[in-house]
Amino acid sequence: MDRKNKLMIFSLLLAGICSPVFSGEWKAHVVKSLDALVSSCVVVPCSFTHPGGNLPNSRLRGIWHRHDKRDENIYNDDYAKILDNFKGRTQMLGHLGQNNCTLEIVDIKDHDNGPFCFRIELVRTEDNEPTKDKFSFVEECVALNMLPDVPAPTLNHPPTAIEGQPYTVTCSIIHTCPSHWPKLSWTLKTGEIIEYHKDIRSGNWETQSILAFVPEEKDDHSEITCTAEFFGGKTSSKAFSLYVKRTENYNHIIIPTAVAIGTALIFGLLCVFMAKKYKNRIRELQNREGSVWNRLSKMSRRGRS
Repeated sequence: MDRKNKLMIFSLLLAGICSPVFSGEWKAHVVKSLDALVSSCVVVPCSFTHPGGNLPNSRLRGIWHRHDKRDENIYNDDYAKILDNFKGRTQMLGHLGQNNCTLEIVDIKDHDNGPFCFRIELVRTEDNEPTKDKFSFVEECVALNMLPDVPAPTLNHPPTAIEGQPYTVTCSIIHTCPSHWPKLSWTLKTGEIIEYHKDIRSGNWETQSILAFVPEEKDDHSEITCTAEFFGGKTSSKAFSLYVKRTENYNHIIIPTAVAIGTALIFGLLCVFMAKKYKNRIRELQNREGSVWNRLSKMSRRGRS
């Protein structure tokens, strides 16, 4: 086989290997809308697919840009190509080699509403220059809904606590920044605290703090507060009044009753004893009087005779 034929076969093999990557359809999946707390942070879930299988990070370059201006980058591997007001505030949390293009924005400004779109470029490994294969997913962009104030936590608890029995309160908050969890704290310093983080989909997360303690009588009508502190320093709180029901206690009835019964029993026994003694005394007196009368009767008979 001559050199020309070998070169042709090699070219065909190379085209067969590369064609699924470069000629296939690329798709991105980006959350369409997310709440973002001003001065805090937001994480935008993003993934993409392509027909050529996984590619190494070194072959991929991820870019986030404004929807209507592709040259205005809010994130780029090249720091110099990022808009000045976004420099130091964005980073790619996902690994492009794993088809993950998730973006984080911190120190949210009230004008960071977007929409923002993801763009991917294939690069040559030897000089890191982009090829002609560039894909901007302008149909899959995220718009941010600016929240100027912190939402209040949600409290779930039984309406009444019972003295001496375990009592549980759950404090929860919804947020969109799982890279920096909100911190939940309680004013009550006793008891056990368990914290959970739950993905509730579409870029929304729930952080829960469960407080378990055993209430005492002194806790009745006390106020328990849960405070949520977000990344960036903003806080919000929710409180409720604790009502503690005393455990049923019948000592105030049993003790006086027992004393009364004991007193009556002693008094009754004493009365029986005194009555018996009195009856015996009367019997003795009657016997004595009978013997005296008999003697007198005998003496009276003797005198007559």
